[in-house]
Parts: sequence; C-alpha cells; structure tokens
Amino acid sequence: MTEGPRNVGFAEAFRYWVRLGFISFGGPAGQIAIMQRDLVDRRRWISQERFLHALSYCMLLPGPEAQQLAIYIGWLLHGTWGGVVAGAFFVIPSIFILWGLSAIYAAYGSVPAVAGILAGLKPAVVALVVAALVKIGKRALRPRGLVAVAVAAFVGIYLLHVPFPWIVIGAGLVGFLAGRIWQREFSEARPLAGLEERDPASEQSRARTERARGSWSRAVKIGLAGLLLWGGPLLALGLARGWSSLHVLQYRFFTQAAFVTFGGAYAVLAYVTQAAVQSYHWITQAQAIDGLGLAETTPGPLIMVLQFVGFLSGWNHPEGMSRLGSASLGALVTTYVTFLPCFFYIFLGAPYVESLREKRYLTAALSGITAAIVGVILNLAVVFGLAVLFPAGWGRVSDLFALGLTLAAFAALYFAKLDAVWVVLAGGAIGLARALLR
Repeated sequence: MTEGPRNVGFAEAFRYWVRLGFISFGGPAGQIAIMQRDLVDRRRWISQERFLHALSYCMLLPGPEAQQLAIYIGWLLHGTWGGVVAGAFFVIPSIFILWGLSAIYAAYGSVPAVAGILAGLKPAVVALVVAALVKIGKRALRPRGLVAVAVAAFVGIYLLHVPFPWIVIGAGLVGFLAGRIWQREFSEARPLAGLEERDPASEQSRARTERARGSWSRAVKIGLAGLLLWGGPLLALGLARGWSSLHVLQYRFFTQAAFVTFGGAYAVLAYVTQAAVQSYHWITQAQAIDGLGLAETTPGPLIMVLQFVGFLSGWNHPEGMSRLGSASLGALVTTYVTFLPCFFYIFLGAPYVESLREKRYLTAALSGITAAIVGVILNLAVVFGLAVLFPAGWGRVSDLFALGLTLAAFAALYFAKLDAVWVVLAGGAIGLARALLR
C-alpha cells in the first residue's frame, strides 16, 4: 500500500454502513471481501494490517464474524456510536427483506417468481465467495509459512470434519510457536511499526484505546448496560405473554444459541434445528432447509436464518395471536438476542486486542488464525458451490444455467471489477426472467 488510510467523518461513514447493509451478499466470505475492497483498497479508511488483526479477533468469537468486524471497524473510526451504527445497519436491511420473504413463504409456499430470483442469485453468490477467497488469500497468505496452515485447516474441516473451534485454537498455537521459531516465514509481511506510522486510524482510536484498556469501571458499565438491554425486554415479554409462552422460550433458547455459535451459521443451524425440530417441534426439517436457502440469498449475515426459524415457529404456534403477529414477534425476539451479544464482545475486547498489535508473537498467532480462516472459507466455497452447481450430487450432470451464470458473475467481479450489488441484482433479474419465460 503506497498511501496510508485517511481520516473519515462520521456522516460519511454512516452513509457507507447503511449502503453496506443492502449489498452484503455472499455470506461471511463475500461480506469480508466487500469491506476489504471498500475500506482497505478503495477508500483507505483502515490499513491492511489493522483489518486482518481485527478479523482474526472476530473469528475467535461466537456469532457472525463479518458483522463483528464491521462493529470493530466502526469503533476504531468513531468510538461506541460508530460501532453501534456499523453493526446495526449491517443487519437492519436483511431483517426486513427476510421478514418479507418469510411471510411470502409461510402464506403462499413456493412462488415461481421468487424461486426464479433465488435460482439467479445463488450462482452470483458463489462467484462472490470465490472472488473473495482469491482476494483475501492473496493478502492473508503472503508469509509463505501461512499457506501450510490454510491447507491444513481446509483438510481438517472438509475431509476430517474437525470442529471449527479446534481449528482456530490449533492455528493460533501453530502461529504463535512458528512466529518464535520461523519469524521470517510467519512475520515478514507484517511490518507493524512502519504501518502504524502511516495509519491515521491509529490516531483516531489510540486515545480511546488507552483510556479503555485496563478500565474496570468501563467494563462494569458495559456489562450493566448489556444486562439491562437483555433483561428489560425479557421482563416485558414475560409480563405481556406469560413466562411459559413460546416467545419467552425463544428468548431464552436463542440467547443460549448466541453464545455457542462457533463454527458459523451452518454449525449453529445444526444445533438450532435439532432443538427446534426434534425437541420443541416448532418447525419441520424441510422448513429449516428452506430457511437456509432464503438466508443464503439475502444481504446480511447467514446466521439470519435464525430469524426465519423464529418467524416460522411463531407462525406455526400463534398462541392466541394472529399468525403474522406471532411470527413477527418471534422473528424480532430471535434476531434481537442473536445479535445483541456481538456489540459487547467488541466494546469489551477491542481495546485489549488493539494493545496486542505491538506484541509480535501474539500477532503471529493471530496471523495463523487468519490463514486458517482462508482454509475455512475455501471449505464454504466448495460446499456451497457443489450445492448450487451440482444439485443432483457430485459426479452428476451440472446445472449448466448455474455454471454459466457463476462464470459470468466471477468475470464481472474479478476481472471487470464491477460492484457486487449490481452483479447480484443482475443475477436475480436473469433468474426471474428465466422463470417467467418458461
């Protein structure tokens, strides 16, 4: 990078975070790639080093890492309110879009026009994930020793089915030890001191980091605010709907799920589906699968699928309310408790994580984690790509429409460098046109 990041006004950042909420397609890989392209490469709001450092921390947390990365960057630029705006608008558009799709799904079932749009969006999303993988891989794997970590992570998660948390822990340990033994292979692309000098984002966040680090009073205030924001709605819901009602049970269950969502949306969906389908009988297995398909093709975190589960649970069990009212309350409850902890993970931990940037051995550990994430993203690209391009199974005839659209979308994104939102919208329009002309 020849020029350092520049200072950013709050109003300018606000406009960007609102826009990001509408274009954040592609799951975590695509969303991280969009922020990499916009905030590091084009706008230069944050340095590459700082971006990867923040990403490594977010990958350690339960919950949607891309949204947490947005919160982190928003906090770096403009403090607490910057983080609140970035994190909130990352999901607000998808809340309303998925609510509308869920209502159509629940009321009308399979609509040909909607199915056609989804058929066009999915190949575009596959292309977005692959383009993201290439771009992030080029930057995160520049120290040659990290390539082995990425390959090992892919083999572990794809072939050996090693749980995601163990991959992260293992990669961090490998990075830490290798950074001490083979510093050139694991640290040569991270000149912290030189980059710090050229990083205005450091100037914007250094003062608040120094004030926040080691401040027990600040940690207590954040903790109390979190308890109030979680406990207040629960109390109101229990008094209004009854403590044994579906919506109170949803509030408690999805709060628990929010703290065990290591491994991404696919992992948490398996956990939630087991409970919602087998234990509570809120939804059917087929509905859970359909919800994942809708969430994969809407902007925002893939974990938004939990909102669909909450919506369908309320629709199937209205408990004296109208179906739409019960479903909407279920969606609201589920979404609120799923994303609320994300803000507190960042506001509590970010100042301490920032202070670790000068610790080269710890930075090497985070570099190992970042390399492992490249392998994990490759796994997601393979799994999702196979599902879209080979719907009948690997080795069967591929979906030629999906294959052609994926290649065209990748060329538009990677070579023509078109904006992701136009590529995704074009994919949906082509899918709709194809469905209507059949």
